[in-house]
Amino acid sequence: MFFIIGLVIVFGSVVGGYMPHGDLRVLWQPLEFLIILGAALGGFVISNPKEVTMATGKHLGRLLKSSPYSKQDYVELLCLQFSLFKLAKSKGALALEAHIENPEDSTIFTNYPVFMKNHDASDFLCDTLRLITMGTENPHELEAMMDEDIESRKHEAHAVAHAVGALGEGLPAFGIVAAVLGVIVTMGSISEPPEVLGMLIGGALVGTFFGILMSYGLVAPMGAYLGFYCEAEFKYLECMRSGILAHVQGYAPAISVEFARKTLSGHDRPSFIELEDATAELAPA
Repeated sequence: MFFIIGLVIVFGSVVGGYMPHGDLRVLWQPLEFLIILGAALGGFVISNPKEVTMATGKHLGRLLKSSPYSKQDYVELLCLQFSLFKLAKSKGALALEAHIENPEDSTIFTNYPVFMKNHDASDFLCDTLRLITMGTENPHELEAMMDEDIESRKHEAHAVAHAVGALGEGLPAFGIVAAVLGVIVTMGSISEPPEVLGMLIGGALVGTFFGILMSYGLVAPMGAYLGFYCEAEFKYLECMRSGILAHVQGYAPAISVEFARKTLSGHDRPSFIELEDATAELAPA
């Protein structure tokens, strides 16, 4: 929604400020657009691995979303952690094995549909809890392992945002390429009257204008937003990380999920009372 509003503001301001003094028909230069966008797309394909190029289209859909998770989604995640930690405290860590080996058949995991749709989060939680059931009890070693896992996943996820940002940085240069080619065409018509030369020169300069506008008005902001969105996604994993570390250090389930709750931002963080009420309603594992 805000992406659409931003587009309207950017292009509405530019076109609205130009219209009283200029002819919009001069800005319609399809060959200039072909040079700039085609060259930029080619450079994007050359500079990125196939996986990043293919994933870009999927990630662009995030521009229409305000946030990957809502407060209710985090309440669900915290309740899941509470249920798992409570089971481990009451019956021992080995009681988790039946649930983490087959989450799809687990009587705990199946109560949390939003979490189950997130395969990365499910893998992260189950893999970490599996290490605990195998005897990993040192919280410092477990913290280092989870940090490394999150950082590896984050680097891969940020690749698309970085690629789109680099594309935005290159668009002004491609605009200059189109403008130079337009000047070359203009020089071939140097004997034409001033009004014809004026139109040709104006058309050439549209290349520079279009490249800069697309860069700073559209593509670079898209890359920045995809980066913010990616960071918001990994807050979900960091919430699990804090809860697991608290559990390994021996805290009660209610305190462990409180550690996890504190990692969340203000607009996503449920209150202490909201979380307490939600966990109180949970059925025994």
